[in-house]
Amino acid sequence: MSFQKILGELVDRLPDALGVILADWEGEAVDQVSRIGDYEIKVIAAHKGIILTNMRQAMRDLDSDALEEIIVTTERSQTLILPVTQDYYLVLSLKRSETFGRALFEARRAIFQLRREIA
Repeated sequence: MSFQKILGELVDRLPDALGVILADWEGEAVDQVSRIGDYEIKVIAAHKGIILTNMRQAMRDLDSDALEEIIVTTERSQTLILPVTQDYYLVLSLKRSETFGRALFEARRAIFQLRREIA
C-alpha cells in the first residue's frame, strides 16, 4: 500500500481532518493529503517537527522511554505528532471537535501501516 493511499484513507475517515503529512527527520515532506493548502500543511509539519525533536531530546535527557505521541490543542484546532520511525513522523491537523479519540485511533492505525511500508 502506498503512503498516499494510507494518508488518503486516514483523512477520508476523519471529517474534521485538515490534512496529514508524512515528513522525514529534517522536516521535509515525503507525502501528504490536505484539505488546506499544500504549503500550509508543510509549514505545520515543519514546525511540529521542531517540537518533536525537542521533546525527544528532553526524553533522552530524562533517560526516559521513547516518545510515542504529542498532542497540541488550541482553541480551534488539534494536532497529533506521531513518530513513525526514528527518521519519519506523521502530523495530523484537525479542527477541534468531539471526535478526537477517533482521530487518535485512526492515526495509530495509519502509523502501523506506514511502519510496514517503510520496513
